[in-house]
Amino acid sequence: MTAPTPTVDSLHAAVTGDVVAFRLRARLQPAGGPGDKVFPPTYATGQDDRDHETKYATEERMIDGRRVPSVLLDSVASQANRMELALLRARERDGLSLPLIAVDFGPTLPELGRISALEAPHRVYDAILRDATLDGTAFRASELGRRLTDASPSDARAMLEHCPTALLFGAWDSTGPRGGRGHKFQRALVSEVVGIDFATGTKVGSRIDPLQISASVRLSIPKEDSDAWTVDATGKSKQRPSEVNHSNIAPTRDGEAGGVTLDHALHTAVLSLPALRRLRFGNWDDARSDAARTLLAALGLLALVLQRRVGYDFRSRCTLVPEGPVALEQVGADGSRDPLPLSVAEARALFDAALARAREQGVPWAEDEVVLRPMPKLVQLVEASQQLMAAGGPAD
Repeated sequence: MTAPTPTVDSLHAAVTGDVVAFRLRARLQPAGGPGDKVFPPTYATGQDDRDHETKYATEERMIDGRRVPSVLLDSVASQANRMELALLRARERDGLSLPLIAVDFGPTLPELGRISALEAPHRVYDAILRDATLDGTAFRASELGRRLTDASPSDARAMLEHCPTALLFGAWDSTGPRGGRGHKFQRALVSEVVGIDFATGTKVGSRIDPLQISASVRLSIPKEDSDAWTVDATGKSKQRPSEVNHSNIAPTRDGEAGGVTLDHALHTAVLSLPALRRLRFGNWDDARSDAARTLLAALGLLALVLQRRVGYDFRSRCTLVPEGPVALEQVGADGSRDPLPLSVAEARALFDAALARAREQGVPWAEDEVVLRPMPKLVQLVEASQQLMAAGGPAD
């Protein structure tokens, strides 16, 4: 018998009852088929100062009672960013009612447009928002900024009203007026993709120059403008044509970042209902608080299915596809598991119903986008960085 599609009543019962989590587990394979190589994200040397065999994040995991070499394909933070972008697209294209705070760089840096709390790395606590103004007042000093600074797990009303995704994906006000003692919101929705039982590969590279320019030719390359290079007739310069992207590049091989083959990849996503239950909303009664938690659960489920629809295309040569249909399940306190069939359309309808129910209970939900303006010093910082990169300076 087909499991029933969740309703706002059944979701409310799960949130207020003893359901532990909504969970997704999906086995994936490379889009090119089993055995095709995929490329995980690379990382610089870690803080442990140890030598590593690869530039990838690798570890052993216990699976079916044995230690299995595993490699990270998409991190918890990256997955959260992808879900946030999926929600942002739904807001822009499909009219999803979702509070949004954004910094508008359009008048001064039109190429940046608007950067919202759904795109900023630290969400509403990011320095991009901190170094912006609301109606001429520094954002942190504005009434809204102060309310968000004061928001905490014991009184999350302002965060729910203006940046509810921070209650799902977590946030820490580490650079606010309280410093490291700033309020923290734990992640309630965690998602990760890991390659299981992998073997490392080798990356090769070379460049054949159709002009057959000799590497022995010497150039004069002005530091301030590399495009103004000239041939050094004296031959005394040490600058080579390769420094301006001419001549052949000898074949190279990289054994530290040459991709991997794997038995399969595993996508695991968990929406923790105990984490939502721990949230408090000041002096709200149980009915209003439970409606708010149900709304957050509906938003989390919508984020999951929207991101699932986008797919698993993480970067160049790292596109994955499910081995079969992907389904959510509901996990009870006794370990029981029940299917939770939910399409994008059904998840959207569930969210809309939860929002209507929350509004009936008096839960505030910001309708209009809050638009901030970047401070002149932030614009100056961006412009200085752009000029440095245009001159060939380092990007980091």
